[in-house]
Amino acid sequence: MKDEVGMACPNCREPWLRPANLPGRYRCVYCLHRFELCSLCPDCGAHSTIVRMSNTAILSCNACSASMLREI
Repeated sequence: MKDEVGMACPNCREPWLRPANLPGRYRCVYCLHRFELCSLCPDCGAHSTIVRMSNTAILSCNACSASMLREI
């Protein structure tokens, strides 16, 4: 059984996504891409309330389950 290291990166799909210094910002320590949590889903356009606390952040769309992270 494989233990999960962390959240999966939307770019490389590796479990190395970590919260950055600013609320709502994340970085992957594997592929070094940076992401921002958006209020509009990039896939379906549904609006969602952003919870920017790193331990309670919801990173997937409630309507279509796509990632709410946008690469910056």
